[in-house]
Amino acid sequence: MTTTAPVPAPVLALPSPDAALPHLEASARARVLGSALAAAGALLLGLVLQAVVVSPLHESRDQHVRYDQLRSALANGTAPVGQISADDALLPTGTPVAILRVPALHLDAVVSEGTTSQALLSGPGHRRDTPLPGQSGASVVMGRQSTFGGPFAHLDRLTTGATITTVTGQGTAVYRVTGVRRSGSALPAVLAPGAGRLTLVSATGTRFLPSDVVRVDAQLVSDPFVTPRAVVSAPELAASERAFAGDPDAWPWLVIALAGLVLVALAAAFLRGWWGRWQTWLTCGPALLLLGLLAGQQVFVLLPNLL
Repeated sequence: MTTTAPVPAPVLALPSPDAALPHLEASARARVLGSALAAAGALLLGLVLQAVVVSPLHESRDQHVRYDQLRSALANGTAPVGQISADDALLPTGTPVAILRVPALHLDAVVSEGTTSQALLSGPGHRRDTPLPGQSGASVVMGRQSTFGGPFAHLDRLTTGATITTVTGQGTAVYRVTGVRRSGSALPAVLAPGAGRLTLVSATGTRFLPSDVVRVDAQLVSDPFVTPRAVVSAPELAASERAFAGDPDAWPWLVIALAGLVLVALAAAFLRGWWGRWQTWLTCGPALLLLGLLAGQQVFVLLPNLL
């Protein structure tokens, strides 16, 4: 009886650790690294351009648009006079509600409803749980110190007796500055029934690196307007509308912009080896810059609203 010798099992060759991942050639590694640095550079450039160039233009454009909107509403008698609109809905964030004039600061700005970081990109904002300027009670208007036009950049320079005027759907109101407050300062006296006060709020300290909140109080010296019943109270105010708060609604847009930067950078790394350096950057460079600007704007929305 013949026996068949056992056939040895085939030996499987395991890949070496060095072969587990593909190696990039030196030129490919250089392209990937260069694209990653370009994406990072686009983000940093976007932040800088937003801070010093684009944001003032953004605020100026929005101010012109809202001035036209408010002027039309004033002419037609439809300007807001309370926390709700004519159809009994809360005023949408960004609705122009007043014109604020501070001659000592050469400030003439449209005040819009809402004080989130997103809302203050377009100029000063009215804190929605307070009465409108000119009405009895304590009205609060907040504005940025440095970015997006910095309308309240020199708020702490106001002196006692300076004049502030506001224009709303109820008419023109006149205020006199009574003092400047910082952290630790005494609170203003309780308002007498029927009296009115306007408080302007911003940041103080080094530009782009604020260290404190500054408040300027002004007493209403003209006759107060009729004050509608309040609908939103302080406890109901969203956390993002308080002083030095950021706006978390910017996160989705920031993630989209950063993802776009990564995708365009990877595309640039691929196209550079196939298409050429200059053709690639002439095509991908504007997209990287645009995405860097978008990401930079969303970063400023996430940062404190008084910055």
